[in-house]
Amino acid sequence: MESYIRGGWWRWKFRNVLPVALLWMSLQRQAVLSCSNSNCVVVLKDSQGAFTSPCYPQDYPSSQACKWTLQAPAGFIVQITFLDFELEEALGCIYDRIIVNTGNQDVKFCGLTANGLTLNSTGNVMEVSFNSDFSVQKKGFSVSYRQVAVALRNQKVTVSNGAGKVVQVSNSVTIPTLQQFTVCFEIAQPNQKSKETIFSYTRQEDSSGEEALSFGNNQNGVALVMSNETCLIDSILNASDFTSTMKQFCLTWASTTGKVTLYYNSNYSVKTCSNTIGRSVGAGGLFRLGSHSSFDGTIYNFRLWDYAMDRTQLVALTCDAVGNVIDWDNSFWDIPSSLAQTDSALSCSTSVPVYTSQITSCASPGLGCPDGWLAFALSKGLFYRISFVVNDKEAKLTESDVEKTVAQWLNQTFQNWTHVVYVDNFSIQPNSDSQLKRSASKKYTCQALLVYQTSTNVTLGEVAISTRVVGRSTNIGNGLELETVAVQSVENCPEETPLHYIWPESRPTVTQYVPCFPNKDQNTSRTCVISPLNYTAFWGAPDLSNCTDIDSINVSAENAAEVADQLADITNNELSTDEVSKVVDKVKELVNVAKINTTLATTVLNIISNVMTSSVSALAVASERTLKTVDELVQKLEFDGPSVSITSKNLALGISTLNHGKFNGTSFSAFIQPNTTDLQIDFESNQLNPLAQVTLPATLLKNLTDAETAAISRINFMFFSKIGLFQDKQDGLSLNSYVVASSVGNYSISNLQDPVEIEILHLNYQPKPKPTCMFWDFIMKNGSGGWNSKGCRVSPMSNGNKTICLCDHLTHFGILMDISGSAAQIDEKNTKILTFITYIGCGISAIFSAVTLLTYIAFEKLRRDYPSKILMNLSTSLLFLNMVFLLDGWLASFEMEGLCVAVAVFLHFFLLTSFTWMGLESIHMYIALVKVFNTYIRRYILKFCIVGWGLPAAIVATVVAIDKNSYGKMEYGKGETGQGSSEFCWIRSHVVFYVTCVGYFCVIFLLNVAMFIVVMIQICGRNGKRSNRTLREEVLRNLRSVISLTFLLGMTWGFAFFAWGPVNLAFMYLFSIFNSLQGLFIFIFHCALKENVQKQWRRYLCCGRFRLADNSDWSKTATNNTKKVSSDTVGKSLSSSSFGSSTANWTSKAKATLNPFAKRNSNAGKGYSNQTNLKSVSSDGEASSSSSSIIPVHQVIDKVKGYCSARSDNFYKNIIMSDSFSHSTKF
Repeated sequence: MESYIRGGWWRWKFRNVLPVALLWMSLQRQAVLSCSNSNCVVVLKDSQGAFTSPCYPQDYPSSQACKWTLQAPAGFIVQITFLDFELEEALGCIYDRIIVNTGNQDVKFCGLTANGLTLNSTGNVMEVSFNSDFSVQKKGFSVSYRQVAVALRNQKVTVSNGAGKVVQVSNSVTIPTLQQFTVCFEIAQPNQKSKETIFSYTRQEDSSGEEALSFGNNQNGVALVMSNETCLIDSILNASDFTSTMKQFCLTWASTTGKVTLYYNSNYSVKTCSNTIGRSVGAGGLFRLGSHSSFDGTIYNFRLWDYAMDRTQLVALTCDAVGNVIDWDNSFWDIPSSLAQTDSALSCSTSVPVYTSQITSCASPGLGCPDGWLAFALSKGLFYRISFVVNDKEAKLTESDVEKTVAQWLNQTFQNWTHVVYVDNFSIQPNSDSQLKRSASKKYTCQALLVYQTSTNVTLGEVAISTRVVGRSTNIGNGLELETVAVQSVENCPEETPLHYIWPESRPTVTQYVPCFPNKDQNTSRTCVISPLNYTAFWGAPDLSNCTDIDSINVSAENAAEVADQLADITNNELSTDEVSKVVDKVKELVNVAKINTTLATTVLNIISNVMTSSVSALAVASERTLKTVDELVQKLEFDGPSVSITSKNLALGISTLNHGKFNGTSFSAFIQPNTTDLQIDFESNQLNPLAQVTLPATLLKNLTDAETAAISRINFMFFSKIGLFQDKQDGLSLNSYVVASSVGNYSISNLQDPVEIEILHLNYQPKPKPTCMFWDFIMKNGSGGWNSKGCRVSPMSNGNKTICLCDHLTHFGILMDISGSAAQIDEKNTKILTFITYIGCGISAIFSAVTLLTYIAFEKLRRDYPSKILMNLSTSLLFLNMVFLLDGWLASFEMEGLCVAVAVFLHFFLLTSFTWMGLESIHMYIALVKVFNTYIRRYILKFCIVGWGLPAAIVATVVAIDKNSYGKMEYGKGETGQGSSEFCWIRSHVVFYVTCVGYFCVIFLLNVAMFIVVMIQICGRNGKRSNRTLREEVLRNLRSVISLTFLLGMTWGFAFFAWGPVNLAFMYLFSIFNSLQGLFIFIFHCALKENVQKQWRRYLCCGRFRLADNSDWSKTATNNTKKVSSDTVGKSLSSSSFGSSTANWTSKAKATLNPFAKRNSNAGKGYSNQTNLKSVSSDGEASSSSSSIIPVHQVIDKVKGYCSARSDNFYKNIIMSDSFSHSTKF
């Protein structure tokens, strides 16, 4: 029995335990299979991240073959760190292993050897492979990775024809127009081709695809192509010079001389290509390494400058020299990652920068700052910002009590945790929510700074911290409840690159040290600090206490040479505006205190030459002081011999002694010798093609006194090859020459009997030049200087390449031209006045156009006739034209291209509609006055509206459809943007403007002029003969007619045709005043002075004695005189309303008598909105004849024909001053 029970128990146990065991084994197998089946062949392109072995931290499965490919952009390397590593250990790692391909080698690891190890790739790709066998498994590994930027100077680029990948300059880099250039690069080419292109530059505007600049080898030899002109340089460079060894080549070219120089292998060679003289390489193109006929090889350290270096500069060229157009830096290039190769053996290669770091001390530890491990925690620590809300439901605790309770709770929360953390700081602030003020509870917003020790290289996630905080009870203690919690890691301080310094991205509390500027033997420091207010990281102020500022340089006569050398080193770098000003002040101080010899003068001249390469904005504040310093330098320079010349890259000086008794005139010239690029000064006049030449007359000293003549000992000459010290644009004219100056001692020479002859070469060839000889006037613009043409004129011997000026004084001279055709014809003061007049006038015109429009809309009786409706359309067009014009400048400031195009389109449209409705006014007058009879037009106003609004819309739509870029933002007025000029949205295309605006207006204007003449002939020729008015009344009457029609037909727009030559300014004022006020004058003559308008105003808008009674129009009744209709009666009848309305009444009455005639024409009047009823009375006092006094139709026509002369009087009253002829077209 016992055995039976025991056996049964075992059977029961087996039946129940076995399924559980099988289920557990199945789940385990599924878990293993799930992680082992996970994809471990991955390409990782993120800037940073991590990956692990399958099933980590559990044992990895057997028979695994994983591969992680880490890719970074060109200019970056991949860096990995093994955070945890444990594989099966074996000799040679023959079982389980991980292999890291760094780019040039494979590194194999197993066991525990790789734990904590960091590896860098040699290129921008790294591969990590993991393989396991069928037997022993371990925990595996955890790897973090990140992309690290490296300088492009550590990489060379492989260019291969047919590879399908292009190395080109980035679209963000703008290539300027090149009059000269220097290009340097290193190249290695194992195999040469008969035709190949090393680099090319193609302008995007050139649809033919021809290269504006290229260098390579063709069938004739090595050639440099500039602006489609080929310069063969095989005499100084052969294709065989390109070998498999990396070699540097430097090429320079100058448009003024056509010289191409080559610096290679310490040899300096020159080749003159006369066909390239005067040529230039256009801006805004695409620069590539290689081209359609590319070469197979590698290129390195490609740099381009916009000036031609001389031999001294090329010899002194270093790796640190930065190309001011293109440099060998990642920001300048778009390079496919597969073509960039890192090579530590390159000539300018540098190691990945390592910055010295120092950790700040814990000045205010805060909550329990631990001793001993603090510095280590800060150096190895990560920082987290914890934000949470605490609710004091009973609102019994003070803020201090809440702070203590929360601080204690925080410390307890992170005690005895598996991660070593520390609360460094804590802050609390009452919540000011208005809803809380009405509740019994009180909430506090808290923030804490948590420091995590990273000695284990394991990242602590924000989720883990949040879980730790929330995982405990939400009851903090003392009745405080924990609500929302947010955890964020404190961000790093971003990389900053102010002038002269590069502060790399840094973790909080890390101090970076970089060399000072300009004394690089000392260091400046800057710390990434954490704000105690919101626990965010930011850069503190740099510590420049060890750095020497330019202001602190002491200058004396004894150390002048050392200071000059120091300033020369400083100016070899890019300078800020403030630094340029400080350098100029120091140079001025040096020139004042030092004894100037030729050696010191040469150094000072190089300093000023370097300063002249600074930005235009930086030079603008120091140009006046710089020029005066140069003048003082030439006065103080001591030299031996009859003359001395000193030259630099951008500036040259020549000084000659003066012999008063033998002085018979002299000349100076600046030139460049053949096969060189160095400036030289010549004291004779025998140079064939000088860059500039000054010839002084024999009467130069005639206006000086004997004492002044005796004090003069030298004549000075200065040549500026770079014009940055001078304002290059003024009044729409551009400086198109070098600047040359001459002076006699320290005296002002003016009012010469014989002029000084200045010959200056143009920077850009002008086939039809319009040069203006000018001198630099230091007094202009409140002492900042400007160009002045007083006392100078252009010699007829000038041509497209050079200008010869004749001036009656000595100073700095230059040639200004209207290169772009945008020279201003009006000075800045008058431009501002005209602008004010235009804007004020357009505002007034808009207001009164609106009043006119509202008047005719409000009073229905005023808009019954056709002229009133035409006037309403014209007023509407003028209203919108003025409104868009007034808003145009403001809308242009939003820098929205689409908005600006829309504004320009509407401005163009309303301008054309205004012209069109003015023309329709004249057409209507012609129909009403000339073609009075036998003219019937159905839907008259509708057809006018189709033309008035539809034709301009069709024109504008056509322009937009062809090229919407015809509209856009433009600059008008004087000076640069923000200095007298204004941005405006308008037509940018000259063709569109002259065709659709000028041409269109000319047609309308000629039509209106013809109609104006016809109308005035009618008014002046007929009225004067039949009226009883005096001559004065007749003249005033006719003058009123002229003025009224002038503004209605837009005759004042014709002032634009007379705005030329000496009367330009006067007519511009007339044009601005009368056209901007056109809406006002139309309101006055065609609204305010009209009798029926005044009646409507008085009837509905006035009160008291000014109010007009409603029955005031019934003061007259119809007469029954059927015997005689005099001409006066006809004139009065016509003038009371309108010529057309009166005749329509006659016709209507005739219809009532002649039924067959009326029946035949019963439908004719349906096309008119204001057909007069047989028994109606005009609202303006018109008395219709009763049915007993109807005149037969034929008698009416005879009477009208007999009194045609009455038409002009009637037209004056109706068109000029009254409602005008509403239905005259019916006849």
